[in-house]
Amino acid sequence: MRRPSGLSEPVWVRYALTAVCLLFLALILLVPLVAIFANALEKGVRAFLASVSSPDTVAAARLTLLTAAVAVPLNTAFGLAAAWAVAKFSFRGKGLLVTLIDLPFSVSPVVSGMLFVLLFGAQSALGPWLVRHGIKIVFAEPGIILATIFVTFPFVARELIPLMQAQGNEEEQAAITLGAGGWQTLRRVTLPNIKWALLYGVILCNARAMGEFGAVSVVSGHIRGLTNTLPLHVEVLYNEYHSAAAFAVASLLTALALVTLVLKAVMGRKVRAPRQRG
Repeated sequence: MRRPSGLSEPVWVRYALTAVCLLFLALILLVPLVAIFANALEKGVRAFLASVSSPDTVAAARLTLLTAAVAVPLNTAFGLAAAWAVAKFSFRGKGLLVTLIDLPFSVSPVVSGMLFVLLFGAQSALGPWLVRHGIKIVFAEPGIILATIFVTFPFVARELIPLMQAQGNEEEQAAITLGAGGWQTLRRVTLPNIKWALLYGVILCNARAMGEFGAVSVVSGHIRGLTNTLPLHVEVLYNEYHSAAAFAVASLLTALALVTLVLKAVMGRKVRAPRQRG
């Protein structure tokens, strides 16, 4: 029996390609990962703990968590509504909606931040009105939250739309025919079918929200202890030549990334399982 063409290469070719891939991953991913934790602990555990528990680091962590706590639920609700509309209904402007959902993927985060500065900054059309009413958006927490929402809102929708389109709407129609209302259909039919994809999108959205740098850097103003998130705080420490402290704070974000990677892999298997059975 003839072997498939994909398995016809000599054994040494497969081993060589595997070795090249592993070497590339080691140089690009593993070495920097080890370097982060090694530099974080360069001055000892006591210095590491002092760096991650300093008032500025605590304030940056609080703002990072606050931003994620606002952005992720809002984007989850938006992503679920958008995916339901795109996958379950036909309406004029569906293509435009899908294009707008993908917009943050095609726009630089720095440009996204500049957009909010132009909209809500002191020199914008809304600037004088905001100043008169004591509303501060740019260089304050609201601007950071808005910029983060913008750059993260496609993640949940983009995970749900393909799955919900593949599932169709027969089960929802059957539930409505049997007398279920809209919320009952969502809670008892739609959500159980998409729960793993929804969690997968939420994890990706949360990871991006906590690690966002470009857009947040533009709108934050870099006010130490007030508008610096953890990524911005790392930059401040490194620019001030506190490299050990910068790597200590960076190790927190790295640990978060590793946890996110594990959760992403688990959720990915849960998402792929129903598709493979289908």
